[in-house]
Amino acid sequence: MTIAAILGGKGQDVISIAGDTTVRDAVRLLAEKRIGAVPVIEGGVVAGIFSERDVIHCLERDGPAALDTQVRMVMTAPAITVTRDEPVMAALSLMTQRRIRHLPVVENGAMLGFVSIGDLVKYRIERIEAEANQMRAYIQTA
Repeated sequence: MTIAAILGGKGQDVISIAGDTTVRDAVRLLAEKRIGAVPVIEGGVVAGIFSERDVIHCLERDGPAALDTQVRMVMTAPAITVTRDEPVMAALSLMTQRRIRHLPVVENGAMLGFVSIGDLVKYRIERIEAEANQMRAYIQTA
């Protein structure tokens, strides 16, 4: 099971923002799309990730003035990325070790997609349920 399987199921459409986007506009986008993070693209490559955590940290540090700050000043960078050939379990392990919830899928500098820990866990649970159902069917016919 690789990240390519995840992207195949959820699609490769990715919402992203530029580094010069204000925190206010980025927060609006997160709320409108009901998402927890968005990749920040600069010069055609993933420069970082802007997440709910970044919002909390910059508001705590700078107060309301943080809303007028550019995302590039508060995003988590550099972005930790994976390729589509990365095994799902390796990506889950990476996310756990690094305490992150989102991974851009990148190859040859181009972003192919964006996966969350929820995407990976959902896919893993579906696979486990499918294997259990196959085992039940096998046992019933034996």
